[in-house]
Amino acid sequence: MKCFYLLPLFLLLCGAVCAQQDAFEHVPGAIVTYSPAGSRQYIGSPSLAILPGGDYVAAHDFFGPGSSEFVQAVTRIFRSADKGNTWKQVSEVSGAFWSSLFVHKGVLYLLGPDRHHGTVLIRRSEDGGATWTKPAGTNNGLLLQGMYHCAPMPVVTYNGRLWRPMETAHGPVLQWGKRYGAMVMSAPVDADLLNAKSWSTSNVLYYDSTYLEGNFGGWLEGNFVVDKNGQLWDMLRVDDKTSLDEKAAMVALSPDGKKLRFDPGKGFVPFDGGSKKFVIRYDSASRYYYTLVNSIPQKYRDQYPTRNPASFRNVLMLRRSADLVHWEDVKTVLENSDVLHHGFQYVDWLFEGNDMLVLCRTAYFDGKENAHNNHDANFLTFHRIKNFRSIGGDRVQ
Repeated sequence: MKCFYLLPLFLLLCGAVCAQQDAFEHVPGAIVTYSPAGSRQYIGSPSLAILPGGDYVAAHDFFGPGSSEFVQAVTRIFRSADKGNTWKQVSEVSGAFWSSLFVHKGVLYLLGPDRHHGTVLIRRSEDGGATWTKPAGTNNGLLLQGMYHCAPMPVVTYNGRLWRPMETAHGPVLQWGKRYGAMVMSAPVDADLLNAKSWSTSNVLYYDSTYLEGNFGGWLEGNFVVDKNGQLWDMLRVDDKTSLDEKAAMVALSPDGKKLRFDPGKGFVPFDGGSKKFVIRYDSASRYYYTLVNSIPQKYRDQYPTRNPASFRNVLMLRRSADLVHWEDVKTVLENSDVLHHGFQYVDWLFEGNDMLVLCRTAYFDGKENAHNNHDANFLTFHRIKNFRSIGGDRVQ
């Protein structure tokens, strides 16, 4: 009898899910989740991890006027057991924003501020993201008190330590970009990661108004990378609203993680897509560094010659480099001709065998209305770039 009553409900729910999937068939990739533009809760901060058993875990937060980003931000966690084709929400975390998922010693972690410019927290999950520890003090997840900024940047294991770039948000000028000071956190690989004493931080390099002949608007969302000579770098997004020729900043880090130094004469390098968030990872098989960026092809430069370069997000380009300085285009992964309302941005991505797994904050027409704009995303989408090494020709020798 119970089954008799539950069956219509089951069919109704299946019908609703199928109807939504059909409505979004035109949206590229597999849809992880959706938030309509009218909710004023926009999808931010994609982060992706692979569990030891092979399941994928995805995270995103909410930002915008309908969200709680300035009080206690909300992050949602999803899992896929079928290689990213379908996704199921498994938890919701209160007090997590701009946060990175990463797996260390078989255990899943979530690291980032508790809100917009908030305190840095770390949580651990023993069940693949379904439940999380609750930070209650410096010995249980509270790492840095104050005002901090970041994006879901990779947590990298190198030379016996875990490394994670971060930015302070304390000034000297309390406005976007200019308030961010570059720094790097690190901890020994065998340490208790929930204990604040396990983590050390570098010095902070603050905004300098003299950089780029006075056109420097700030740096943020740094990548920890190591070049082929063993030099450690914090490679950051750069704000310069005066030029469509984008750049990144290469800030050198000492081997012990304590000292950052920057040469403004040499440290700004040409980098298409460098005014938006990007993730760099090294592929030991091909000996290339890879990234996915929002580049600006010439046809869009011609169409919008005076537009802020950070506001072009309608093209997602796969790029590679042998030395972190000289980069080449490999393939356009996603593109929509509508610059104003479509964006494929803030992607997090991972290597899996011969493929790249990509999680994207996607602003896209939902079948009835556009996203609020190209920045304020209404979808979280998953994509796979198959056999990525064969796309760009010969490996580096």
